[in-house]
Amino acid sequence: MSVRPLSVPALLVAAPAAAPGLTAGRLWSLVAAVLAVSGVAAGALALARSRRGWGRAAVAAGLAGVLVGAFVVVTADGGPGSGSGIVGGALAAAVGAVAVVLGGLALARTRRRERVPARP
Repeated sequence: MSVRPLSVPALLVAAPAAAPGLTAGRLWSLVAAVLAVSGVAAGALALARSRRGWGRAAVAAGLAGVLVGAFVVVTADGGPGSGSGIVGGALAAAVGAVAVVLGGLALARTRRRERVPARP
């Protein structure tokens, strides 16, 4: 009885990444991700400490993360693994949207507190 080698179709074999290293698309998606994560951190601080400045920073950084991430996704030449940064751009856009929501919630809460007069 002999053992026959397993034949694997060429479509199932993982191809190596087309562009190893840090490409321009990956760099821009990394910048967008850093902006988005800093926006989430600022939004969490704004909700925890009820300061308007942190809320504004969260909205600004989150919006920048969404815009840069969306730009990376729109201008990507290939799919995941091609070096165009499409996965990082999509992730940065999603995390940036979370940052905008957190900052908006914090700003709304500080506005409500400013409108309600203090009890004597």
